[in-house]
Amino acid sequence: MRKSHPVRRAVLAGAATVSAIVLLLSLKPASGPGSAPAAGGAAPPVAAQSPQGGRDAGASTVTGDAVRTQYGPVQVRLTVSGGRITGAEAVQAPKGGQSDRVTADAVPKLNRAAVAAGSADIDAVSGATYTSAGYRQSLQSALDKAAAPAGPESGPGRGTQVLTGDAVRTQYGPVQVRVTVSGGRITGVEALQTPKGGRSDRITGEAVPKLERAAVAAGSADIDAVSGATYTSAGYRQSLQSALDRAGG
Repeated sequence: MRKSHPVRRAVLAGAATVSAIVLLLSLKPASGPGSAPAAGGAAPPVAAQSPQGGRDAGASTVTGDAVRTQYGPVQVRLTVSGGRITGAEAVQAPKGGQSDRVTADAVPKLNRAAVAAGSADIDAVSGATYTSAGYRQSLQSALDKAAAPAGPESGPGRGTQVLTGDAVRTQYGPVQVRVTVSGGRITGVEALQTPKGGRSDRITGEAVPKLERAAVAAGSADIDAVSGATYTSAGYRQSLQSALDRAGG
């Protein structure tokens, strides 16, 4: 048998090496932007992509005023989309002792009621009178803030206006009302100042929500006094009328 020549073996080995290198280069993935997902193993997360629009694309979040109550402050934050309340939550509510139980029971009900009603005209939760009153006031202030940027449109009685009436002194303390007027009609009312301390807290907590509902229903300051809250009712009507006067009646 003939033995292979050493030179011939070297040539064959070199040719095999070159063939292997060429094969590896042909299998290497092409680099560039188009191949980035394959190299990384995953596409960019959805949160990092641009929004495509949809039902909540125009949603805004508005936080109402912090309203003091006998048991602690109440403050409401709203999500408004397409001119409607789509979400409500209390960012502040009475805490400590029995207030924890009352708040845990009342606030979810108030949140649901606000979304269902689409306004601050909601009923108080039984056993949570003060929290309910504070919730409604903060809710209304949030709605006022959501409506305020629209500004009055041209023409009488159009657009939305938020107007604050005079602070009227009564025997038990000042009363001041803020009114939202839209399309020439009262769409919301809230008391910025009311008598406080002692029995006044209870009277205010019961009377003010009734006065607010009466003002919206009547569309004017011609509303009846709440029984047991004569002075508060009188101050409320005066402040309400002064706010309406600023809106042009």
